[in-house]
Amino acid sequence: MPPEQGGARAQSVRTEARFYYCMIALIQRVTQASVRVDGRNIAAIEHGLLALIGIVRDDSQASAERLLQRLLDYRVFADGNGRMGLCLRELGGGLLLVPQFTLAADTGRGNSASFSPAAEPALAERLFNHLLSRARATHEPVAAGQFGAHMQVSLVNDGPVTFWLQSSTG
Repeated sequence: MPPEQGGARAQSVRTEARFYYCMIALIQRVTQASVRVDGRNIAAIEHGLLALIGIVRDDSQASAERLLQRLLDYRVFADGNGRMGLCLRELGGGLLLVPQFTLAADTGRGNSASFSPAAEPALAERLFNHLLSRARATHEPVAAGQFGAHMQVSLVNDGPVTFWLQSSTG
């Protein structure tokens, strides 16, 4: 007999997922991407990766270093066999870094996001700038959105190919 008719008690099965919050990059393989602020173009790349960057409160410069290594070495470009066997470093394509605090949101409950996992703005800006300076020191070309600005991001996704990367698994 069903529970609503006085039968056995209904049980919901719930698996507990444990999330380790760390620096996030939502990457998209693009043929072109650009950022506009206040009606003017501030950044653009041709063939390469657009990386939307989310920074959480426990992130550090080490998190940024690890994420940059993953951005440059993650294999998302076609090799000679048509497989995703080449990374940005091998391809020499552009890297467009765009700060996006909403990636750090906890969306697990209800109908609105909680931003409690997100880093405070001062820390987030410092770590984004560290990521950007390290990227510019180790790769070319690198472009970036403007921290804290209302941006319009345009892209042509190639594939489409989109991946969620994190600096570590905790």
